[in-house]
Amino acid sequence: MGVDVLDSLVIGAGQAGLSSSYHLTRRGIEHVVLDADTTAGGAWRHRWDALTMADVHRVADLPDAPVPPAEGTERANRFVPSYFAAYEAAHRLPVLRPVRVRRVHDQDGLLVVTADDDRTWTTRTLVNATGTWRRPFVPRYPGQETFRGEQLHTVEYPGPEHFRGKRVLVVGGGASAVQFLGALRPLTDTLWVTRREPVWREEPFDPEAGRSAVALVEERVRAGYPPRSVVSVTGLMLRPQEAEAERLGAYERRAMFARVEPDGVRWADGSFERVDVILWATGFRPDVEHLAPLHLRSQRGGIQLGSTLDTSTTAVADPRVQMVGYGPSASTIGANRAGRVAARAVSRRLDPRPARRRADHDGRATSAPSDA
Repeated sequence: MGVDVLDSLVIGAGQAGLSSSYHLTRRGIEHVVLDADTTAGGAWRHRWDALTMADVHRVADLPDAPVPPAEGTERANRFVPSYFAAYEAAHRLPVLRPVRVRRVHDQDGLLVVTADDDRTWTTRTLVNATGTWRRPFVPRYPGQETFRGEQLHTVEYPGPEHFRGKRVLVVGGGASAVQFLGALRPLTDTLWVTRREPVWREEPFDPEAGRSAVALVEERVRAGYPPRSVVSVTGLMLRPQEAEAERLGAYERRAMFARVEPDGVRWADGSFERVDVILWATGFRPDVEHLAPLHLRSQRGGIQLGSTLDTSTTAVADPRVQMVGYGPSASTIGANRAGRVAARAVSRRLDPRPARRRADHDGRATSAPSDA
């Protein structure tokens, strides 16, 4: 008995993955979506409880379904997953979960996707939408292992009340660090350190600014460099809810320390600060280790993507692979566009073919006429 071969397979059911599935479905392209989580929501399921919809920069609408109105007090880790779940159901997207992908490799010109439980799928094309949330980055500093206090990363953030009465060192120059300081400083003493001098943005962040930020990140991935986050090129802004923290001096930044000691951190000039907690708001790395057998990385360390709009999600080293939720589409600003571009690229890769086939929710293919 032959192996059922899918036209495409999407790994990840966050915003970029759902957008890709929507556009693949519209084109009549047989595919399944493999998602590692037990329920819908992507990375939003894992956000801290204290993050409300008022705190969220913006949540881009999924295609053909605007985000429902929010009062602002709703927990983002409930509101957004509920929206995603309703979207999956309304558009009958073929999401299978929980499926954690272990590796993807080539076999006789097809892509074989293997899960942790050894289930496999064979596909002609792949859309990788795994994002970054599962790859938190914590830099290494001398003495880090000797610290007697608490160290945690963004992914483990339990909310501001956990830190009341503790002296908290926030490390990182991104939007998350700014938000943490805004929430923590009215409750407790904080310090802020960054590797580079923060760049503050004074003009409004409008759609044109968003497009410009995405373009800057695209330049890096087109050249094969590891991507930077979109936030890294937009500049930092303070929201109204961070005004009190600013008044209290939360954003008086210091340069990075030289080493960690049991009770705090020490700078190269010998100065020392005692702290109870080190909160590493130091970002994430792309979750792409399962793609290693395909050898997609360039000599510059990143996965190089195509240089035109139509190829902006296509891996140069293997055009069967589309990368969404990577580089410029790792934020809500570029995720929807990437899903649409990826679906078009998949369609071009598959054509000309006499028919499309759709997959049922068990991942087994059934023939159907093309409606593309």
